[in-house]
Amino acid sequence: MKSIYLLLSNTGTITNQAIKAFTAAPYNHASISLDKNMKRLYSFGRRRPTNPFWGGFVQEDLVQGTFSWYPYATCAVYELKMTRRKYQKLERLLKAFAKNYKTYFYNYLGLLGVPTNQPIHVKSSYFCSQFVAEVLKRAGSNLFYKTSALVTPDDFRNHDELQLIYEGALYEYPHLYSKTYYHPKKYKSFPFRRYMIQQIKSEVLGIQEENGELYQFRDGFIKPKKILISKKWYRIRNLLRL
Repeated sequence: MKSIYLLLSNTGTITNQAIKAFTAAPYNHASISLDKNMKRLYSFGRRRPTNPFWGGFVQEDLVQGTFSWYPYATCAVYELKMTRRKYQKLERLLKAFAKNYKTYFYNYLGLLGVPTNQPIHVKSSYFCSQFVAEVLKRAGSNLFYKTSALVTPDDFRNHDELQLIYEGALYEYPHLYSKTYYHPKKYKSFPFRRYMIQQIKSEVLGIQEENGELYQFRDGFIKPKKILISKKWYRIRNLLRL
């Protein structure tokens, strides 16, 4: 037998609080992990921490991802036993999602159907608990009789087949692969400022760093052109812009 783990969490974001106002549940986000240490953690949520409206399939990073912006997040971790064959099928499904992550989007419309008990299916779109229930169903572990589009994080919390192994502060979870996170009091101007600088460099200027050297990538006729930019010239150019 193999084990997979479900992480139910509450970050305290505005979106999370809005959902909580309707559900009155302690946790309103669901993720699925193939490891007890949460290193291979998957869900549907924000692609960028600063934009709650751009969502899709994400491999969540508790150290440097969206969760790291909320060091006081709370969670509950549940263990689900399954056969090795189901585990391998689930692993293949998650790899397929990860490979084609750009084709999947967050099912915002589906959230509206949950309180009215009217499932709203949108092609290649899921919300977090819908995704977790769906991949488990496809792997052969169908936990619910209702459609995945009506499953909420609280449904997992009350399921008999799931065993609670931890509940409390997220970053006090004893099996977490790393306890490092960005404390808001210590990093007053981060991560937003550093994040924006990184985005401007990579997305706007096309600048990337390799082996201590800065390169700029520009569109070419056949493939992108890779242009070396020395650190010294890069600093001078920045000074000239001020």
